[in-house]
Amino acid sequence: MTKEAHIVSGTSESRSASTFFSDIKFLVKGPVLIANILPVFAGFWLALHFSGMTLTGNWSVFWLTMIGSTLLVAGALVMNNWFDSDIDKVMERTKQRPTVTGSFALKTVLNIGLVLSAIGMVLLLFTTFEAAIYAFIGWFTYVIPYTMWSKRKYTLNTVIGSVSGAVTPLIGWAAITPANHVVPIVLCVILFIWQMPHTFAIAMKKYKDYSAANVAMLPVVYGFEFTKRQMLVYVMCLLPLPFLLTMFGTAFISIATLMNIGYIAASVYGFYAKDDYKWANFMFLYSVNYMTLLFGMMILWTF
Repeated sequence: MTKEAHIVSGTSESRSASTFFSDIKFLVKGPVLIANILPVFAGFWLALHFSGMTLTGNWSVFWLTMIGSTLLVAGALVMNNWFDSDIDKVMERTKQRPTVTGSFALKTVLNIGLVLSAIGMVLLLFTTFEAAIYAFIGWFTYVIPYTMWSKRKYTLNTVIGSVSGAVTPLIGWAAITPANHVVPIVLCVILFIWQMPHTFAIAMKKYKDYSAANVAMLPVVYGFEFTKRQMLVYVMCLLPLPFLLTMFGTAFISIATLMNIGYIAASVYGFYAKDDYKWANFMFLYSVNYMTLLFGMMILWTF
C-alpha cells in the first residue's frame, strides 16, 4: 500500500470513529444524560454529608450508583429515540440522530436501550432497594407514560415527563440512606416544578418542529400567550422552596431567592417581548444556569 493510501485509510478510519461516537452521543442524548446524572451525584454527595459518612468509605456504592444511573438513564433515552424515530425524521433538530440517518437499525437501537436499562437496574440493586425503586419509577415514567403514551396526545406529557427527572436526587440520596429527609424531598419538588418552564421554553424555541411533527406540546396546542402564563405560575411556585432548606444557611437562601425573583421578572417580561423566540431562548438559558447554580451552591456548601 502506498503512503497516500495509508493516509487516506487512516483518515477514513478516523472519520468513521468520529461518526460512530457522534452517533452514540445523539443516541443517548448526551446533554440530557449529563443533566439527569448531575442531580444523582448531588443527592449522593449531600446524603454523605448529612449522614456523617465519607466518600472514601463508600467508593463502591458511589460507582455502582453513578454507573448504574448513567446506564439506566441512557437506556431510557435510547428507548425514546427508538420509539420517536418516525417524528424525528420530521423535526430539524433531530434529523442527525442515528435512528433517522440509518446508522443504527431500529431493532439494534431497541436492543441497546433494553440492555443498558437492564444493566443499570441490576447495578443499582446492589446499592439499596429504595434507590432502585426510585430509578425504576423514573425509567418507567419516561419510557411508558411519557414517550409511548402522552407525548403525542396530551399537553400533560410535560408533567408526566417531569417525574422522571425529579426522582434523580432521590436515587443518589437513597443509595446512602433513606430519602425521608427534607433535603432530597425539596430537591425532588424543585426539579419537578423547574422542568415545566424549562420544557415550555424549549417547546417555544422549537415550535415549528413540534408543530410539524404534531407533538402535543403546550405552545402547539394552546399558543404562546397561554404557555407564558403557565411558565409564570410554575416559576412563582419555586419562590418559597429555598426557605425549606435553612440548613444551607442565609447566604444560600438569599442567593436562591434573588435567582427566583430574577426568574419571575424574566417570565413577566415575556408578556411584553417583541420576539417570542428570542425570549424563549433567554428563558431556556436562564433555567439551565439557574439549576446549575442552585445545585452547585449546595454542593460547595458541604466542603
